[in-house]
Amino acid sequence: MNECGDLRQDNDYTQEYVAKYLGVAQNTYSQYESDKRPIPLEYIVALCDLYEVSADYLLGRVDKK
Repeated sequence: MNECGDLRQDNDYTQEYVAKYLGVAQNTYSQYESDKRPIPLEYIVALCDLYEVSADYLLGRVDKK
């Protein structure tokens, strides 16, 4: 699981909730979390807003949120 999955669990969100927030199917979001499909840039921005973290943190480039 990547940072998206960790943040989702830390916030007690379900994959279904985050998928609905992004406007995608739950299995599509699941593929983002499992790195089977790249996350489009506009969804990275939306996830940064949802979790109130930087893109660098979300992408695993830094450890500080």
